[in-house]
Amino acid sequence: MRAVLSPAAAQLLRCLLSRIGLKRDSVLVSAFRSVDWQSLTFTGERHEISLRIPGPDSARAVALLRDGLADAEWPLRGHVVADIVIVAERDAGDGAILLDMEALTLSD
Repeated sequence: MRAVLSPAAAQLLRCLLSRIGLKRDSVLVSAFRSVDWQSLTFTGERHEISLRIPGPDSARAVALLRDGLADAEWPLRGHVVADIVIVAERDAGDGAILLDMEALTLSD
């Protein structure tokens, strides 16, 4: 069964997977949670993302993702990425790397 992602979450996931440079079916999305967010002037969503990047190219894939992450341009229709960070990176012990990320998307 496939979980339903919001339009912002689905676009963000596609962009992240593209940035990693591996085939989509080799990266495991172990968790993707989005909640509505708002301030006095903006509305959007907070996203928590957990990925399992497989070896043997996991270090290269994570480096591609990390390089310029905070300043990257994200081609999301109807949304902008206001903030995105890698909050945890762990060695899975089998050559894979586990990543936990957080992002804030705003409706434009």
